[in-house]
Amino acid sequence: METAALAWFKSSHSGTQGNDCVEVAIAEQAVHVRNSKDVTLPAFAIGREGWGRFARFASER
Repeated sequence: METAALAWFKSSHSGTQGNDCVEVAIAEQAVHVRNSKDVTLPAFAIGREGWGRFARFASER
């Protein structure tokens, strides 16, 4: 999938200083993740189920 066409967003927990941050874009089959400091770097995709497990794990921390 062409990642330029995706709707990217940062976490609401991201600061405004531009520190280490990631952006995500939710697509039908996967969640795409990229480095917000250099969006020209390749993004990676993870299945929606795997992303859900990660999000639940992270929210428990």
